[in-house]
Amino acid sequence: MADATHGPQTADDPPPGRAENTGTAISIRGGVIDVRFPGRLPPVQHKLLAGEDREVVIEVVMHLDERTVRGIAVTPTRGLARGSTVVDTGDAIRVPVDDRCLGRVFNVLGETIDGRGPIEGAADYWPIHRDPVPLRQRSTSSEILATGVKALDLLAPLERGGKAGLFGGAGVGKTVLLMELINNMLEQHAGVSMFAGIGERTREAEELYRELRDADVLKHTVLYFGQMNEVPGARQRVGHAALTVAEYFRDEKHQDVLLLIDNIFRFIQAGQEVAGLMGLLPSRVGYQPTLGSELAALEERICSTQSGAITSIQAVYVPADDFTDPAAVHTFGHLSATIVLLRKRASEGLYPAMDPLQSQSGMLTPRTAGKRHYHLAQQVRSTLAHYEELKDIIAMLGIDELSQSDRRTVYRARRLERFLTQPFFTTEQFTGHKGKLVTLEETLEGCERILSGEFDEYPESAFYMIGTIDEALEEQQG
Repeated sequence: MADATHGPQTADDPPPGRAENTGTAISIRGGVIDVRFPGRLPPVQHKLLAGEDREVVIEVVMHLDERTVRGIAVTPTRGLARGSTVVDTGDAIRVPVDDRCLGRVFNVLGETIDGRGPIEGAADYWPIHRDPVPLRQRSTSSEILATGVKALDLLAPLERGGKAGLFGGAGVGKTVLLMELINNMLEQHAGVSMFAGIGERTREAEELYRELRDADVLKHTVLYFGQMNEVPGARQRVGHAALTVAEYFRDEKHQDVLLLIDNIFRFIQAGQEVAGLMGLLPSRVGYQPTLGSELAALEERICSTQSGAITSIQAVYVPADDFTDPAAVHTFGHLSATIVLLRKRASEGLYPAMDPLQSQSGMLTPRTAGKRHYHLAQQVRSTLAHYEELKDIIAMLGIDELSQSDRRTVYRARRLERFLTQPFFTTEQFTGHKGKLVTLEETLEGCERILSGEFDEYPESAFYMIGTIDEALEEQQG
């Protein structure tokens, strides 16, 4: 790649042959700093250094006039004051991108934060802001990516090189499902996993690192964190940094990359904080006016090429469970699959708490998924939708007042609901259920047999938290 450079991780000196370009901080508002340069004006996206030990890193976001730039800090600004000297490094923020990144944890600047020291030896360094792949170089084929999670593979199959969103409020299981997908993908597909924690709690980051290490999948994973306690600039840029590393493995190593982002809403929220500090007029519901373009700059870099694919699964927190919120609406437009997690299903113990009626995927067509898969998914959805309509009648009059065919629909729908639950590998220690990975063929066969009436006499409990349908048979016979 033309924009890859070589050099030590701490290289912040100006490019060879160029004199140091220094300016003066004239305004500091939280993480937003205005700097006046008497000479050359640093271009947008350039990295500036400030503070006594040059420990404050600033990225230029706009030119205010011919002498002044405005930047956002990606590190804490403690100790910085008006009149402080600011140095232009002559380059953008760059992060290390080679195989030595595997198994390591980084911050937005590409510095290791896992307590195991810096990356040894020289590494390739790429800028965190890069152009999306041109349309002519993108892959146009549609291919389903199996995850081993029954409900997902049946009703909202993921696209290789596509983007899927996990929508839900707090505590409905978004992070748990993401961790299960990391585990399943690495078992089934040879590739690399990238995890971008945007606005993550420090506790969650530490737990994820430990679980990946204990499951022996850390060596295939790179983790980037812009944690909840960090400045908004770091949280807004860490997704771009992680995506740069994913692009390296796709473009240079020709590998498939699974990019997991938790949480896209925190990325939008960081942009909202930065916009407020910069004095931009708020848009609808108080969001930044640049919400659409900021999100597109990140999302449009996620795609597949002829040599490899970046498949992204993104957790999206939905404020107050309101799916008309601008953050949720803007995110919807970039996705090829939408997985909606409901609090009601979580409270009923139906995990994953995926709503089979609202969750959908562009892959679920007869041409892409196959006629059998498509028609069976429609049949399952129709059965569950009919059951949803009958719930009010059952609550008021009782199930005995329904017709025989409606009662049969209810019985089968309830068995389908339970069959689509699944014990996860990542929750074994909490639930006591051994994790199960189920192929798409086994999922289709199970749904077919339930819909055909083969299991009408079996108790509903036989289908709860099992893998394949044969386990329900074994439980009854055992």
